[in-house]
This record gives sequence, structure tokens and C-alpha cells, in this order.
Amino acid sequence: MSRCQLPLALLNGSDTQERNVAINTAVIAGWTGRDPVAVEKHIVELEALGVQRPASTPIFYRVAAARLTTGNEIEASGTQSGGEVEYLLLRHGGRTWVGVGSDHTDREVEKLGVTISKQMCDKPIAPQFWAYDEVAPHWDRLILRSFVVENGKRAVYQDGPVAAMLHPKDLLARFAADGALPDDTLMFCGTLAAHGGVRATEQFAFEIEDPVLGRKIAHAYQVVTLPVLG
Repeated sequence: MSRCQLPLALLNGSDTQERNVAINTAVIAGWTGRDPVAVEKHIVELEALGVQRPASTPIFYRVAAARLTTGNEIEASGTQSGGEVEYLLLRHGGRTWVGVGSDHTDREVEKLGVTISKQMCDKPIAPQFWAYDEVAPHWDRLILRSFVVENGKRAVYQDGPVAAMLHPKDLLARFAADGALPDDTLMFCGTLAAHGGVRATEQFAFEIEDPVLGRKIAHAYQVVTLPVLG
């Protein structure tokens, strides 16, 4: 029995298949940067904020598949949670698909334990996915971006190429002995540095752009804050 079913559009050339996709396993890959010096620098920066050093790099956190959502609104306890754009890999129907999502995370709980913080918040994803085969030849030219609304103004929060993170083949080789995702598995694959530093976000928009084929996948959501009473 599937743990989550999402209405997704799978784009393969001119063909679009709309279906309810079952997802049994959700994985969040952390510390996936290609530059080990930059990864270590970021680890030290977060250690100074009270976030524990990861046991390995990369590291593969598990999160409940039921946390995945294509909705445009999520609920979060308190005001200290925030989004971060990541490229996604989905294995479905014996094929690999590429999408984009937000690893929305409780920043206060992150100081207590990263694994727990990942489980605290829903994980918004865009409902469209591209066939991996179509983008693989020009993978490093794909671009990730995210935007926030602060003081009533929309601003770029993150912006950069997927080349900042490990290539999917390298990442999956470290995840599984056969270098492949199991069917009905979705993986978040790493994020970019935030302009102005990581912080809480109440309105978050994110996208992945393919400048070679002239297309993008985009999504946005609002955070409804639930009270923390003690």
C-alpha cells in the first residue's frame, strides 16, 4: 500500500501523462555540494549556530512520504521554519523523472537534531516532472531559483546551477549499491546558499529552469503559522 499519492504531470517530449503517482519512500539528501571545501565551510558555519555536524557527506535523511504535498499552503508550528529549493529525482514506472521542491525545515528544531527537523514540516513539490533522459545531456546547465516575500517585496533567495550539487549519477552511486532509486521513491537532492543567510520564510516560490530546451517548472506556497503554546 502506497504511503502517498500525488497528482503529477510527467512530461516526456511532447507527451504529458497526468496520473496519481504512488510514493512509498521519501529521502532528503544533505550536504551534496560538489566542492568539499565549500561543504566543510558551510558545516562550520552551521555548527556555530548550534546545528550538529552531519555523520557523513552526503547524508541521506528519511522523511515520511505523507509529508509531500503539491498544495499551495502548508501549516507550521511557530515562525521559525523556512524553505529551500532543491532538485528532485523520482523513480516511477521504471523511469527516472526530474522535478523541483522545497525542503521546508524548522530552523529551531534543526539545532536539536536535523533528522527531527526534516520531519517537522510538509515538503511542497511542483506537480510537473521532466523525463531525466531529456535533460541528462545538458544537466549542468539547469538552474535552480527561489524567491521570498519580505517587507512586502519579492526578492531572490537562492539562484544557481544544479552543477553546485553532485550529479545525479554520483549522488545515487553513494545512496545505493546499484546506483539507482527504487521504484516509487522520491529524493530531494541538495540546495544552494541563501542570499542574506538562511532564515524563516512565510511565502516561498521556487523553480527549475532548462535554458537549453526553453522551459521551467515552478511552484509557490504560503505558510500558515500555528501557535506554540508551551
